[in-house]
Amino acid sequence: MIKILLTAFEPFGKDVENAAAIVCQQIPSQGEDYQIVKRILPTEFTAGAQALMAAMDEVMPEMVICLGQAGGRKDVTPERVAVNLMDAPIPDNAGFVPDEVEIIPGGPTAYLTNMPIKAVVQQAKKAGYPVAISNSAGLYVCNDIFYTLMNRIAYTPANEATPAIWGDFIHIPYLTEQQGVPEGMPTLPTEQVVDTVMYLIQKFVEYKWSLRL
Repeated sequence: MIKILLTAFEPFGKDVENAAAIVCQQIPSQGEDYQIVKRILPTEFTAGAQALMAAMDEVMPEMVICLGQAGGRKDVTPERVAVNLMDAPIPDNAGFVPDEVEIIPGGPTAYLTNMPIKAVVQQAKKAGYPVAISNSAGLYVCNDIFYTLMNRIAYTPANEATPAIWGDFIHIPYLTEQQGVPEGMPTLPTEQVVDTVMYLIQKFVEYKWSLRL
């Protein structure tokens, strides 16, 4: 049984709902060979990262998938790159507006996800799901969480008793049923996004199991 930590965020800015939190709550907590533990993180640079680290300590997951809302995108987009920089266009929910601040002073400039997103996205596209790879998670709290996650993974030793942790960030667009979506923004039906995220999770789990055989 693979234990997965699935996170999302509280609403932020002018939004009254967060698409990621809505989708996270609708993802089933149990699959045939995996278990999902869910956490909603504060949309704050410091507190969000601290909450993620605390959840990882508590859950001890083998896979961490963080969901975030990306208004303006039309697809579900697994992220490839996390960069060591905070540069916010709007305040986080604590009022913090970082201006070109390193997430981890002196840390690596960037991390790549260690999950097989290209192969899985290709499979998802062939299956008809609205997906695309993104090469920029932005410089807001989503990227901060993604970078913090990958830095934690980089410094977590793996061995036969403790499998390597996989981690990625997945952005989702506004939902058709979501309250307060700005006029003219692309949306996807909630059920379609939930099904898409579930497909991605199931394929990631299949790849993870294949490495154990």
